[in-house]
Amino acid sequence: MELFDITEIKQFAEKGWTLGATHGLSHWQRVERNGVLLSTENGAVREGINIKVVRAFAYLHDKCRVDDWEDLEHGVRAADMLPDIRNTILRDFTDEEVALLEQACRYHTTRRRMGNPTVDVCFDADRLDLGRVGITPDPKKMATEQGAYYAVNIHLVENYEI
Repeated sequence: MELFDITEIKQFAEKGWTLGATHGLSHWQRVERNGVLLSTENGAVREGINIKVVRAFAYLHDKCRVDDWEDLEHGVRAADMLPDIRNTILRDFTDEEVALLEQACRYHTTRRRMGNPTVDVCFDADRLDLGRVGITPDPKKMATEQGAYYAVNIHLVENYEI
């Protein structure tokens, strides 16, 4: 499995970031790791998953946060930011990929599941990192079977490397 270069997206996400690590780079890297884990099986991307969207989501979903705790609209702002970067850092994304990324960013804190495998993996990739704020991921609140499995077996996530 070959992964596309995400350097430009990472640099964009880090630029101007002032909130620190709770929702910053270390969190985004873990969400990327979780997303790759949830998206693959036996070294191949699972059918119906767009791993490019999953990895971009990891670095963009919290980019527009203004507060670590009380910012319920950050996902909406992240989704609304995407047209501004469509022709720059998202220039290699299809319209369908941007639409999936928009859904994942917009609804990642307000919806449990969307029914699209890529978007649902994005949701679970973020949820599997709730331990950083003292919350144990709940398998009943995951969007995918794989997410529920890893919520119960969180130690397998923490040892996974991409």
